[in-house]
Amino acid sequence: MPELAEVFYHSSIWKRSCGERFQLAWLHGEARCCRLLERSRLVDSLDGVTLLAGYTHGKRMLFAFSGGAFLEAHLGMTGSLHRCEVDCEEGKHDHLAIRSSESTLVFRDPRKFGKLALHFADEGDLPQWWNELPPEPHAKGFTRERFGPLLARRQGSVLKALLLHQDLFPGVGNWMADEILWRARIRPDRRLGSLSKGELDALFQETRWVCREAVRIIGTDYTDPPDSWLFKHRWKDGGICPVSQKNLQRDTVGGRTTCWSPAVQL
Repeated sequence: MPELAEVFYHSSIWKRSCGERFQLAWLHGEARCCRLLERSRLVDSLDGVTLLAGYTHGKRMLFAFSGGAFLEAHLGMTGSLHRCEVDCEEGKHDHLAIRSSESTLVFRDPRKFGKLALHFADEGDLPQWWNELPPEPHAKGFTRERFGPLLARRQGSVLKALLLHQDLFPGVGNWMADEILWRARIRPDRRLGSLSKGELDALFQETRWVCREAVRIIGTDYTDPPDSWLFKHRWKDGGICPVSQKNLQRDTVGGRTTCWSPAVQL
């Protein structure tokens, strides 16, 4: 599933068409990912409007159009955004497209677990619900002072599952959670209440660092992180820890496949 950095990258694809005037090209209204969209309302809202800006928050994207219309996109497990030629043909899994005189912007989702939704706000403003979302882990608002109280009532939580909680760590998914815990040198199956102050500090710092660096590296051009990251070694059995040069272990923790290094995570 696309996480914070991948979502940032996909949003940049559509943002290349900012300033262009669009209208609806096609909509698969029966597809699960489009179930919140009404064709007639979408046609009216996106008829001759200009794409003004694109925003991301965690795993969500929001595209602003003139007239106060906003198109929200969530990629789910297999969703992706594309900027195609004006006369591109409709693909099997291309469930929505909007077209200008210069490009066609496509939402593609083979498994249809993504989501598209239409919102409105006064022109020049963002929808209120967007402004009320919690700060992303790499944002200025995600401070140590905020971090502590948020976790105070979750002392019994398993760390891997806790990091996947989108109300607390927006955008952090499976691979990012593994990366954070590996860099903090903490086992994924430990409970929050077992951490020392030093370990809590490391968890906070590595959460911010991994999210910031992932956006910088992957969010720019979808480049994989360097070999010094766990990322390159976690996907298959038999991986080797870049730090200890010993075998990585793969377990199910918090209901998710988890890769970690017993040699360095305590």
